[in-house]
Amino acid sequence: MRKSGYLWKRSVFALVTIYVAITLNFVLFRVLPGSAVSRISKVPNASPALKHALEVQFGLDKSMWQQYVLYLQQLLHGNMGISYQNMQPVSDNLKSALLATLPMVTIGTVLALVIGIAVGVLSAVRRGTVTDHATTNVAVLFYAFPTQFLGMMMLIFAASFLPSAGMTDPFAIYTSWADEAGDVIRHMILPVLTLVLTLFAENTLIVRSAMLETLGEDYVLTARAKGVPRRKIVRSYALRNAMLPTITLVALSLGSIVTGAILIEVIFSWPGIGRALYQAVLARDYPMLQGGFLVITVVVVVFNFIADLLYFRFDPRITT
Repeated sequence: MRKSGYLWKRSVFALVTIYVAITLNFVLFRVLPGSAVSRISKVPNASPALKHALEVQFGLDKSMWQQYVLYLQQLLHGNMGISYQNMQPVSDNLKSALLATLPMVTIGTVLALVIGIAVGVLSAVRRGTVTDHATTNVAVLFYAFPTQFLGMMMLIFAASFLPSAGMTDPFAIYTSWADEAGDVIRHMILPVLTLVLTLFAENTLIVRSAMLETLGEDYVLTARAKGVPRRKIVRSYALRNAMLPTITLVALSLGSIVTGAILIEVIFSWPGIGRALYQAVLARDYPMLQGGFLVITVVVVVFNFIADLLYFRFDPRITT
């Protein structure tokens, strides 16, 4: 396949994916029964006039098609709407949530990638040994555990000596930025550890499978027959050619950084985008949900597009 045609197809696919996601976000959140206004109208002393005024304010009195066109027009101007919950711009809510999510999820995802790739390569190189059986069984064990189970175990065994809720201590008085940073780091330990245990197992199994497939190729067997050192075979032949599925794995993992870890953020009351979207679902906050899922979709698509671009270097089947 020629690079120009490959790049054009991947670019068009990325743009179409974003548009379809925008449309699905708009439709899916409106096919459910009820709305934020119907919830508010159930409050005692809520009059029909109040309900109508809220419908007009949020644009819910218009037809579905008019709401869709208005939504697209607002997106083109960078306006994601106003949150039903706190009457603040969705962009501001997402910004503050992302600032809380990024450090925690980035650290956890990067650690899980590093550990998973290292353990996966080690397991593949020492296939059939005690090391391989031990690492593979541990990876399968943690892969089978639900995220909420690991989070609850962290709370049971570590909450007595580590902070287990929130991002900082609401009653703490900081004398310097270092004190505040240290408090954030202490609160981050349990969520990060839970995230690492959740992700590293999948990374290990995928990297091990890719390495084993590459180590069985004819050119690797030929290099061994020629007496090429084992370390060079692993580094220059096997690992390099096993990078294609690994690149996809890294792209998906980095894309998940912005999505946040909803279950982990809810369990540890971490004020990130995952918890914000969870609260938006409970409140039927359509603008917040649409804005959050739009950001998630764009980031995931962009990282996958970057992975496609990296294939230019690692996949010899794509020619100039």
